[in-house]
Amino acid sequence: MLAVLSAGFIGSAQDKETRQERIQRWKDDMAAFKAGQARDTRVYDAADSIAGLQAGEALKNASFVLEADAVTFRHGTRVLVNSTTNFISVKGKRAVVQVSPSYTCSGPNGVGGITVDGTISDVSVSRDKRGNTRYSMNVTGIMISARVDIVIVADSSRAYATVMPNFSSNSVRLDGHVVPYSLSGAVEGMSM
Repeated sequence: MLAVLSAGFIGSAQDKETRQERIQRWKDDMAAFKAGQARDTRVYDAADSIAGLQAGEALKNASFVLEADAVTFRHGTRVLVNSTTNFISVKGKRAVVQVSPSYTCSGPNGVGGITVDGTISDVSVSRDKRGNTRYSMNVTGIMISARVDIVIVADSSRAYATVMPNFSSNSVRLDGHVVPYSLSGAVEGMSM
């Protein structure tokens, strides 16, 4: 009987060591995971910072495109959209605003929405205390007369723009990334 009890105590001691080994292995795995996650975060931050520098340089050269991945309409309806057909582009003194939220119909521009272009005036660039850059301009053309405010988040290419027509309250907001004009994959539809 004594032999059976002592074997039971030895067995439970071995189980306890196994549990401690499992806990230690879990702790080691978590430490490796956190180290990998920190490394990935540093890489992402560096890439985002480089994209932010490119966006800032493109802004200075007045040669950029805000490729939108979401559009918010006047009453708060937010739609996820294709960034190749939803954008605001600036090239010199010409601006194009294209909003194409539809995937099913072609729309007046041939790509599911509207495309308007015009000339740029009253450009102002400022930076707030958080490092965000605001690029404001008036765009005037045959079918557009609007104030466009673009805000680029500090140290990144992430941006949002508000297009406020001068003769109506049908404002629209585009959220996306600013890229240099030469690197943009935007597809411009037929202008109105």
